[in-house]
Amino acid sequence: MSTVLQPPVTIADFERMPEPEDGSKLELVRGEVVVMPPAKGKHGICCSGIAWILMNFVKPAKLGWVTTNDTGVVLERGPDTVRGPDVAFWSITRQPTMPEGYFEIPPDIAVEVLSPNDRRTDVRVKIKEYVFYSVPLVWLVDPETRTVLVYRGSMRGTELDENDTLDGGDVLPGFSCKVADLFA
Repeated sequence: MSTVLQPPVTIADFERMPEPEDGSKLELVRGEVVVMPPAKGKHGICCSGIAWILMNFVKPAKLGWVTTNDTGVVLERGPDTVRGPDVAFWSITRQPTMPEGYFEIPPDIAVEVLSPNDRRTDVRVKIKEYVFYSVPLVWLVDPETRTVLVYRGSMRGTELDENDTLDGGDVLPGFSCKVADLFA
């Protein structure tokens, strides 16, 4: 029996795909569509809280865009990759206007929130992609352990627990919050 290889899915093809009826989310990884189950309550609440904290800092000063809900960002072309960080921030200087389609540049901050059914290897691959494509600040938030792994341009993460303070570094100067606030 022979297998017929399908050509890689392009960003244009991916944009035309309907949203899955079951609420699943889709990402495009090197031309292949990856289906992720819908987020559960704890995950969604944590993502919303992080976005709210960031938005309260970013919006009044008009510093940029904060997104949630796996908003698409093009990381690679040929084969195409569109990832959807759980929460992300783009500075107004790098992204002066709101895009109609996917963001065409990587975010300044990408946030991934672990779910109980996430495979660590899959999440690590995603973090590596963000670092490789020059996302200067990546937060890996774990609601179960109430910790955040902070990556600043390399795969050497710094772990913060709920007693520590998370900051925006050079990416979002002046931003800080207690790690515990991400889980409130």
